[in-house]
Amino acid sequence: MRQSLTRELTNLIERGRDRQLRLAVTGLSRSGKTAFLTSLVNQLRHAGLEARLDLMPAARQGRLLGARRVSQPDLGVPRFPYDQAMASLDSEPPRWPEPTRGISELRLSIRYRPAKRALLRGETAELSLDLFDYPGEWLLDLPLLGHDYLSWSRAMLAGAGEQRRALLAEWEGVAAKLDPAAEANEAELADVAALYARSLQAAREAGFANLQPGRFLLPGDLEGAPVLQFFPLPALAETDEAALAKLPPESVYATLAARFRHYQQHIVRPFYRDHFRRFDRQIVLVDVLGALNAGPERFEDLSQALATLMQSFDYGKRSLLSRLFSPRIDKLAIAATKADHVTPEQHVNLTALLEALLAEPLQDLRYANVPVKALSLAAIRATEAHEVNHKNERSPALRGTTLEGEEVLVFPGEVPARLPETDFWARQGFDFRAFRPALREGGALPHIRLDAALDWLIGDKLQ
Repeated sequence: MRQSLTRELTNLIERGRDRQLRLAVTGLSRSGKTAFLTSLVNQLRHAGLEARLDLMPAARQGRLLGARRVSQPDLGVPRFPYDQAMASLDSEPPRWPEPTRGISELRLSIRYRPAKRALLRGETAELSLDLFDYPGEWLLDLPLLGHDYLSWSRAMLAGAGEQRRALLAEWEGVAAKLDPAAEANEAELADVAALYARSLQAAREAGFANLQPGRFLLPGDLEGAPVLQFFPLPALAETDEAALAKLPPESVYATLAARFRHYQQHIVRPFYRDHFRRFDRQIVLVDVLGALNAGPERFEDLSQALATLMQSFDYGKRSLLSRLFSPRIDKLAIAATKADHVTPEQHVNLTALLEALLAEPLQDLRYANVPVKALSLAAIRATEAHEVNHKNERSPALRGTTLEGEEVLVFPGEVPARLPETDFWARQGFDFRAFRPALREGGALPHIRLDAALDWLIGDKLQ
């Protein structure tokens, strides 16, 4: 107890001195959160040595001295598996780290020389950087807090497009036979919920992102619990709300509504209250190229998922008092990942497409005077840029090794600079291949513009 109080007091003092920063790394499934965090830690650990961080003034000026891992403030949260991730990257052949399957945290102590007068005296300072990582699937649950069971159920069915509806067809055929007024059968509801969960898993494998509830995709220790045995009811699309309110507690509708409320209050709300509302800064990672590869319906699905997700965070400027007692996210980065999967001249378009994809949320943030930056990056670069000379014409290309071990030299395709029309997919070919990590010989991991993201997120704290 005394140690816990001491730790909290130390954190409070450090925050008051502006020497502590809480950074959330968020994004949907396959956006590259684990690779990003691994490379971030690796770059800061190698600062001043092998790391190439030219877009960070503190590093370029020789003031960034390095970082070390220290004990994290919350001893009840698993530590981010940095060593295991590096072991995967250094295996033969190299492998991408395993994706996150739960909450994890890591604290870095960053040592630097402050600018201006302190630099002349040779003094050093330290910044505590707390890094937080969460499964992308759990992030999708935050918008549930704005629904009741009836509105959520109707929204889930109304928002499903043709391809996604086909993946839900088997479940929907079974669920449509349920009478909301009938007495609930526990075993039957469990079977229908399991079928719904399998349908969501299939939709995720097909490239869809806007899938709820998120814990159905990654249940953890809740697997098999009644709180995860609910689903939308197709019959509610035509049912009168007043009639539903009169149904007895043992009815199918009332049972599912009660489970939905329990899920909201005991799973989603504590997760939001205890974790997300404590962040100072945030980076949202987006797999734009994966959505382009998957086609128009899944691209639109990603847009809707991100727009809904962005509404769940608390953004705004903070005074010293609000920094100490009511943290809010005051700086945001949004990054299109896997920039190494397209040739360098396409990176500008990739960033422009990301901004177009999030145009409305970005406008709201800028109106609220929240500093926000969009960029494209590759946290761990897996390819090399090349040129191909064909009939005296030079064309850009990428050289890399596919996940299957085949060495290829390809031009993946052009990235549109704005939201594509539906016919774009019919006339434009894509070959955004998945590459394995490149072989390396120790030192800092190769990257593209990770230093730009780092400077935006923490650079002002290293002055």
